[in-house]
Amino acid sequence: MEAIAPFLPLLGIAFVFWLLIIRPQSRRNRELISMQQSIAVGDEVMLTSGIQGTVRGLADDTFELEVSPGVVLRVARGAVGRIVSRVDEPADPAGPEEL
Repeated sequence: MEAIAPFLPLLGIAFVFWLLIIRPQSRRNRELISMQQSIAVGDEVMLTSGIQGTVRGLADDTFELEVSPGVVLRVARGAVGRIVSRVDEPADPAGPEEL
């Protein structure tokens, strides 16, 4: 036990570092990847470079982003920083029920 005692403060510091820095960053990375995978056609997104546009087409790791009428960029999903607005959910095709 006496041989381990000098290393306990170092182990404590490493644990606190993991708890305060590494663990929250891992959680943020998982949330970011989940958000990037949930991109749908019609969503308005902002890239990490600040470019904003509307998603026009999807592929596995890329998508087409319309930044201006007629100007379409092919972008990696990993470049998306946030989703500005989601496409509206489609309305019920049957319409409201009549009584």
